[in-house]
This record gives sequence, structure tokens and C-alpha cells, in this order.
Amino acid sequence: MERIHGTGASDGIAMGRVVLWHGCQANIEKYTIKDVPKEFERLQKAQDDAVDVLNEIYLKSLKRVGKKDSMIFQIHMMMIQDEDYSQAIRNRIKENKVNAEYAVWETGQEFAARFAKMDSEYMRGRKTDIIDISDRLVKCLNPEYGSGKVVVNEPSILAADDLTPSETMQLDKSKIIAIVMRKGFRTSHSAILSRTMGIPSVVGLGDDFDGVKDGMAAVVDGTAGEVILEPDEAEQGKCQQALEASRRKQQELKSFLGAQIKTKSGRIVAVNANIGHPEDAETALKNGADGIGLFRSEFLYMGRDSLPTEDEQFEAYKSVLEKMGNKPVIVRTFDIGADKQIPYLHLPKEANPALGYRAIRICLDRKDLFRAQLRALVRASAFGNLKIMFPMIISVEEVREAKQMLQETKSELESEKISFAHDIKVGIMIETPSSVVLSDELAKECDFFSIGTNDLTQYTLAADRLNDKIAKIYDQSNPAVLKMIELTAKNAHKAGISVGICGESAADPKLAEFYLKTGIDELSVAPPSVLGLKKTLKQACEKSAAV
Repeated sequence: MERIHGTGASDGIAMGRVVLWHGCQANIEKYTIKDVPKEFERLQKAQDDAVDVLNEIYLKSLKRVGKKDSMIFQIHMMMIQDEDYSQAIRNRIKENKVNAEYAVWETGQEFAARFAKMDSEYMRGRKTDIIDISDRLVKCLNPEYGSGKVVVNEPSILAADDLTPSETMQLDKSKIIAIVMRKGFRTSHSAILSRTMGIPSVVGLGDDFDGVKDGMAAVVDGTAGEVILEPDEAEQGKCQQALEASRRKQQELKSFLGAQIKTKSGRIVAVNANIGHPEDAETALKNGADGIGLFRSEFLYMGRDSLPTEDEQFEAYKSVLEKMGNKPVIVRTFDIGADKQIPYLHLPKEANPALGYRAIRICLDRKDLFRAQLRALVRASAFGNLKIMFPMIISVEEVREAKQMLQETKSELESEKISFAHDIKVGIMIETPSSVVLSDELAKECDFFSIGTNDLTQYTLAADRLNDKIAKIYDQSNPAVLKMIELTAKNAHKAGISVGICGESAADPKLAEFYLKTGIDELSVAPPSVLGLKKTLKQACEKSAAV
């Protein structure tokens, strides 16, 4: 028996036999070419084909892991078409007179090496993405180089030197019970996908990975970041006990289906779900959500090469509203920009995109896009309990202008004799310090607030939430952030409107009692977290007399 340690990338424990996977290791042939323009044409066609394949994987992944974690494949589409990456390949073809396959492979190795040397763990994790897109391009140029699809015939622990996001996405969850890797980081997209898929994973084993052999028995503890090779009977018994405890916990949570959270003072606290795609509404209902607290509508614009039409958007919103019945559905108008880029909109490159041209700023500037979305939303309002929410607000004027456009949309549809709900509630995201400071004035313009704690924390603490070097600074329970939430809730209730939390901290059990005492009216989390949060809130209500 041997214990080896790495980084826990996805919680959970599993026990089984190891399948050692070596990936696709074909050598890329290098040869001299004479017709450079023809090689450029081959490269362009391969890039187009690769984007088509990635879009198919993206659409399939939506059903498995949802919008948030499927975004990696949209990012890969953009990376394949990135100007610097593409130009580096073309330069090699032109200057060295080499075939496109070799130029792609060599460029991928160069770019991957650059990422591997970076100080940021997050950026080092992007090395795998570069290798992934380069492999895909090579295969599109020449299918003989094979496929990177992982095939396992029975429930097993997959052991690999490394896995690309697309390889991870194609794993059969019924056959892969755990993943162990020599390389990798917790922040890599492969690790993120394994968490969403619920597969226990340990990455970054380094040289200890050499001890992992095909067919050997192993226990993988993704929470502790530990792998036990050839476990003895005592360790096998401990693993069985842990697995049984996990099953009991999941069964216990099912008792909270349909549960209503009521404080001792009689106040109802809703537990809603965040979604990014119409299909996610079914998952929200299965997990006992009281409603949809955040429908990230910008995802309807992603994974495609043109704008969704008004009718396409209408059908998407209508689908969710009909599935949810009388339960409220809060749709956030598109928050495009920052880390959610849409290539076909040709948005300008910015030094600080999180502080730049995004969300409501684009809506009020590109009114044609905004009007199409508002028309689709208002039309869909006839089919359920719709609420509309505007993101990234920093002023009263922005809210008034957005509401004016909404009113104009209603007037247009009325003149066209199209039915809709006339009493659509309108709210805003509170995610900037300015919106907190102005929350007393903004409350007079709104029916509700929803606090986006992810961005609010980032902007309040001046801490990039994607920078692992300052991860300790980016703290959603920082006293400054909590005071921002308290002030927002106070001003909302003073004006007689409701206030919710839809950022990641809504699922933090350590903050549950704080939210109850602050008077938060609803918390919105990822669908799989709904039942766990209901349990936490119910226990907090029973424990505290102050709520």
C-alpha cells in the first residue's frame, strides 16, 4: 500500500481499478511545401472545421454540465481564431516553408511553453487549452492523426498524464468514477469540468504518478488530494464507510424537496436557482428551487456566429416561463463583455474589460440589440411570472433610460395587438460600489434588487477574482463587502422592495445566518446547491432567535 499526494480538484471519494490512458501521441510529420497560399487555405478550412466541431461539443456539454462550465468550448473557438495565434502559424508556414500540420504543432508547443512559465497558476493552467486547440487543428488538417477521445469499458479510475477540456467533456460519467493526473491545476478547465460532472479528481501528482499502474486497485480522495495505491482491507473499509455516508447525505437532502424556509418571525426566504440555458429550468425544478433567481440571458448569444433573432429569444424565455409555471423567473438582460466575449459583435479589445464596455453600457449604446431582447422578453411575459433585471448599474439615469425603452417596447407591442403581461416587475443588479451608495435613490426606480456578490466583491476590494495570486484578498465575507450588503438591504426594505443575493456567496453556509439577520428575501444558487442551502437555512432559522 502506498499513499501519494497531489491537489484535490474535485471533491468526493471513489475506489476501483486504474485504467492508464496515454492519449494521442502521434508524431507530426514535417515536410517542405511550395504553394504557401494553398497551405494558408488548408489552415483556414481547418480552423473553420474546428470551430464547427467545438460548437457541437459545446451544445452537447450544455446538457451535461450547464452553461457556465460549457463556456470553455466557446473560449476555445475564440482561441483557434485568435489573431496572434493564427499569425504565428502563418509566419511559420511562410518563412520556413513547412506544412500546416507541423506549423500548428510547433506554434502550440511555443505558446504552451510561454503559459507554463507564467507566475499565475490560472495562466499556467491555460497551457492545456493551447495544446487542446492545437491538437484539434492538426486533426482537422489530417484525420489520420487520430482522436483524443477517452474510451473506458467498465467503471474505472482514469489515470492520465494530463487531460484536455474536450477529452474531459467526452468522458462517460457512468464509467469514469475518478480521475488522477500527473499534471494539472485546480483552476484548469479540465478540473472545473470534473467538479461540475461530479467526478472525484486529484491532479498535480508529479513524479508520484510514476507509481500508478494499469489495472491496480486504488482509492481516490478528491477532497484531501490523496490517492492510495493497492489499499489494504482497513483502507477499503474506510472508503466504503465514506461512500455510504455520502449516499445517506444525498438521500437526506431529498427530504427538503418542496420545503419552505420560514424564519421565526414568519418571514419567507426563497431559495432560487441560477441558470444559463432553458434546459437548466428542469434541473432547477428537480432540485426543489422556488423560482429562477438569475437567468443569464447572454449565454443565448454565445456558441454561434450571429445574433439570436427576436423569435429565437422569445422561444427560449417562453420555454423557461412555461416550465416554471407560477414560480418567478428573473431574466437578466445580456451581460456581454468582460470575460463573456461575442466574436461576431467585434467588441473593442480593452486593457481592463471588467471595467469597460459591457452589460447595460452596451444595451444603452447598441439599442438595436437591446430592443430585440426587450421585445422577446415582453412577448414571453404572457406565459409566466417574468421579472426583468438590468446588470452593472451605476446611476439612476441608466435605470430610467432602460425603463423608458421597456415602456416603448410595451407600447409597440400593444399597437401590434400582441398580448403581454402589463405588470412586469423590474429590478437591477447591485454589483458596483456606486449602486450601493445610491441604493436609496435606485430603490425608488425598482421593484427589487439582486446583489451580485462576485463582481461586488471584486470592485469593492479592487481584487481580480480570476487572479490566484490575490485569492486570499478576494474574500466575499470581507467586512467591507458585508457592510455593502447590509446597506443595500436596509435601503431596499426602507423603500418597500425585496432584495436577493445571486452571487456565489449565496451558497456559503458560513454566511447563511448573516443573510437571515440582514433580511435578505431570496438566495439564488446553482441548481445542485438548492437543497443543501435549504437545509442550512432551516437549521439557521431554528438556531437563531434573531431572525
